[in-house]
Amino acid sequence: MSRPVLAIDGLSIAAGGRSLLDALALQLHAGECLGLVGESGSGKSLTALALLGLLPAGLRARGQLRHEDRAIALGSPAHAALRGRVLGWVPQDPLASLHPLRSVGAQLVETLRVLRGLSRAAARREAEALFARVQLPEPAAALRRYPHEFSGGQRQRIAIALALAAQPRVLVADEPTSALDARIARDILDLLDTLRREEGLSLLLISHDLPLVGAYAQRLLVLQRGTVVEQGDTRAVFADPQHAYTRELLAADRLDPLPVRDTPAPVLLRGERLRLRYPRAPRDALHDVSIELRRGEGLALVGESGSGKSTLGRVLLRLLRGAHGSVRFDGVELTTLGRAQLRRLRARMGVVFQDPYASLDPRLRVADIVAEPLRIHARGDAASRRAKAAELLVAVGLEADMLDRHPHQFSGGQRQRIAIARALATEPELLVCDEAVSALDAHHRAAILTLLARLKRERGLALLFVTHDLAAAAAVAERIAVLDAGCIVETGATIEVLRQPQHAHTRALLAARPAT
Repeated sequence: MSRPVLAIDGLSIAAGGRSLLDALALQLHAGECLGLVGESGSGKSLTALALLGLLPAGLRARGQLRHEDRAIALGSPAHAALRGRVLGWVPQDPLASLHPLRSVGAQLVETLRVLRGLSRAAARREAEALFARVQLPEPAAALRRYPHEFSGGQRQRIAIALALAAQPRVLVADEPTSALDARIARDILDLLDTLRREEGLSLLLISHDLPLVGAYAQRLLVLQRGTVVEQGDTRAVFADPQHAYTRELLAADRLDPLPVRDTPAPVLLRGERLRLRYPRAPRDALHDVSIELRRGEGLALVGESGSGKSTLGRVLLRLLRGAHGSVRFDGVELTTLGRAQLRRLRARMGVVFQDPYASLDPRLRVADIVAEPLRIHARGDAASRRAKAAELLVAVGLEADMLDRHPHQFSGGQRQRIAIARALATEPELLVCDEAVSALDAHHRAAILTLLARLKRERGLALLFVTHDLAAAAAVAERIAVLDAGCIVETGATIEVLRQPQHAHTRALLAARPAT
């Protein structure tokens, strides 16, 4: 194999005497994709930040970094000089990394002028060419727009253009598709793969999604708790994984579908002829949608970003204004209820949101977070609410002695369990989960899905599961409704729809997910 563009040997990272990463070695070769895989907390992003020289204060890195034949001290000015010019970075969340008050064109032009010394006119021409290269529609017009005016997939393309601005030799892509649906994720990875092949880039692809990385990486490193437990040719690792942890990661992506219920239960929630158009939008976000959910049943609303699935979930809960049509909960028409009546009825509904980091108040202790719905609905006194919170923590697989901790003291999977406990506080009949596992790695995703299926079964919950993840939908929902452009294009028993999809859009969603 040719000499690596960049190599690091014996990379270790410590904080306060505690080891976070232990003696990692990797080589990045021109035209090759190296996949770095592991669950949350395994050290993947720390590895990327160490390579880029962007470790947070308080973390200490040791190791030998080489760029071609030159040894470079970690954290030195020479290391910093690699950033942008040799090392490009595609971050996980492009919206957080783009300045919200400046046009994307201004940000890209500035990068080109600083890193390549181009004139303003030349930088603008190059910026337009880069946007065309990453397949943004109408590149010239896109330069004048702001980050919030783009979809998630388009923002990720902008982040890739920024990373390519200085013509780097190595591209570090840190979880570049974790917030995207399967088809758009595949488009982004196809783009990165094209750049790798056509421009000879070395690509370090970091993800918790082993099957997705396996479809693009020629070599794999599997990290567990800061240690490389397996590495090698991707095909060989997939064909015969040697370490138990690798086998667990592969198995965690294979979820067993729920069987169809024998006897239909009474309808709990029904929406009829629902329509909604957002202000200044060119088309309806929902168009003539009718749907029903039965007691104790799981219904998955599936579609890619912008399909209308989250909008439908919010309309069914009457959380959006301007919707037309009928929504009935247990026979009660929600659209005619006053605020006080609606508030009382919402005690029978629980909601779990996508991001457990954002949905939990960082200032509150877990006891107060879980008991908050009880306080809002004036149920019990402080002592009884705390006792109920402890009971709910145990029900979702946590421990009662965690009540006095704050959210930052928990992992992502544990935070989502806390969010589920809060949603169950008022003993609801309906639980709505809006992309509740999309931010989790395979291990935590499987654990949360198993938990939801158990709670649904034990408590007789009706579950409305909003997702772009078809495998997750199959694990918790007996029925599925596929949305595209605000319309339901296919509905039926989940097993049947996934085995024999009738609509082209459903087939495209299934095809976008790599097989394990």
